[in-house]
Amino acid sequence: MLAKALTAPRRSADFSGQSGQVGGQPGFEERLTREIHQSERTRMLILAGLSGSLAVTFPVLVLVFRQNYAHIFGTAWAAQVIAVFVLLAIYELVIRQVVGCRLEKGKTLPRPLRFLNAVVETSVPSILIVIAARRGDPVYPLQSAAAYLYPVFIVLSTLRLDFRLSVFTGCVAAAEYVVLSAVFIRGSDVAAGTLFSLPPFYIAKGVMLVMAGFAAGFVADQIKDRVMSVFRGLEERQRIVNAFGQQVSPAIVEELLKQGPTIPSKRTFVCVLFMDIRGFTRLVENKTPEEFVAYQNAVFGAAIEIVDRNHGVINQFLGDGFMATFGAPVATGRDCRNALTSARELLVAVKALSDSGRIPATSIGIGLHAGEAVSGNIGSQTRQQYSISGNVVILASRIEQLNKDYDSRLLVSAEVLREAGEGDHGAKSLGLVQVKGRDEPIEIYGLA
Repeated sequence: MLAKALTAPRRSADFSGQSGQVGGQPGFEERLTREIHQSERTRMLILAGLSGSLAVTFPVLVLVFRQNYAHIFGTAWAAQVIAVFVLLAIYELVIRQVVGCRLEKGKTLPRPLRFLNAVVETSVPSILIVIAARRGDPVYPLQSAAAYLYPVFIVLSTLRLDFRLSVFTGCVAAAEYVVLSAVFIRGSDVAAGTLFSLPPFYIAKGVMLVMAGFAAGFVADQIKDRVMSVFRGLEERQRIVNAFGQQVSPAIVEELLKQGPTIPSKRTFVCVLFMDIRGFTRLVENKTPEEFVAYQNAVFGAAIEIVDRNHGVINQFLGDGFMATFGAPVATGRDCRNALTSARELLVAVKALSDSGRIPATSIGIGLHAGEAVSGNIGSQTRQQYSISGNVVILASRIEQLNKDYDSRLLVSAEVLREAGEGDHGAKSLGLVQVKGRDEPIEIYGLA
């Protein structure tokens, strides 16, 4: 049993703390970049839908209020406005498709093109103002709904998850609006002698657009920080799962996540449990591979549930048994008692499986020993694995093997009973027993 424990392959994981690509999986930065571009595609879809809606609703408004529009702007300009909305919708859908294709190939949109795209989109309200200003007094388009599209583009820039792009969008909107105001307001007869002819009126609006850009950038940064936090949390959880495999209970994973990004090597008091299936070779020699796996799943499935419930960790499956640790990586203060409870529940569970006919009649042997061990990562900086090392592991395996000599099912050392406390747990002393590989005998107790 011990030889199998020392030679059996274990799951390993990268604990270098680097966010690069590991095991063929995309790294943190790459996944975050992809998430940002997916958010960008969502923003483009929203803009395409908004433009398409305006292309439909604007003609309706013109028809309903045609006399008012005709009095101010005439009629020819309406078709040009609709064309702008349609072209913007097509543009957004095309760019969205381009970004999607690049993501499928593992590429992203170059940063300069993202800024250029911001200029193109933010210029749409300016184009609408120019079209309307050529058909009527410029004060009307400067105060019309077209000018209120600037804030829409600024707000949607938050989905870019980029502070600089949001601020840039606000600055572009402000610059275009202030420049158009300076150019057109001089030729306005309606604005002459009123508040609308004063430069501060338009400059103040430009300042508000810049401030809106900064506000949107702040929101974008907050969203990005939360996305990064979620990704780091998932990455940390995956690190724990990689280190301990799927035999770690959710409660232990949560506790490990609280301990920080590393699992340092340290001396700790643990209780080690070894379980061995008696006559395993005889039990499975005539079974098909599928029946072999079904048998293991039945026995080990029950073991996982029991060990998890009692706050232990199954470090290794050994073909005909397993090794479990109580007290590392997370100590509960009652680890020996938890190990004893697990051992008893394992005996009951295997008997129930045998009695129900789910598995052939099966007998198991369990050995427990408690003491200090070194727990933590072993290996190089690029390849590490979690391990429990020390004499306590060797002795627990030797104690389990003694079940064959004493025709017993559960043997524990005196250290386990002493640490478990509260009575002898129905144990029967076998006295001082000489254990293979150890000069001094140890006191052993039988519980089943």
